[in-house]
Amino acid sequence: MQSRMKNPAMVLSGAMQPIQDIFKAVHGGGVDGETLELVHLRVSQINGCSACVDAGAKAARKAGVSDERLATVAAWRETSYFSPAERAALELAESATRLADRPDAVNDEVWDAAATHFDEKQLAAIVLMIGVTNMFNRLNATTRQIAGAWS
Repeated sequence: MQSRMKNPAMVLSGAMQPIQDIFKAVHGGGVDGETLELVHLRVSQINGCSACVDAGAKAARKAGVSDERLATVAAWRETSYFSPAERAALELAESATRLADRPDAVNDEVWDAAATHFDEKQLAAIVLMIGVTNMFNRLNATTRQIAGAWS
């Protein structure tokens, strides 16, 4: 396999720094690192971005996510490995990623469930993680970035 080009955020001068600044803000938003990495991984799985799934699994492991949780994040509803707060974050991640699947994709039930576990600053961090991950998934899938090529 070969990528079509470098990641566009790395090609255009000045594009990567603001993205890194967003990631820094996200990680300073008061959400546990494991939860953020699980959100990143689940969004990347949904979008089929192999480079982000690979990088996300490595980052999640580094953040302390167990092998059992890594192996079952795609089936989080059917396992006992995830806390209620993590489940709410994963539901929000799925809903915000699959916007075109149904009207009112992020409905009040999904939002309210997340809001019972996270304050506004934490919700902002989760929503930004979802958004930036979706952006990277689209950049990487479009340009066919190769899983493991950045390691």
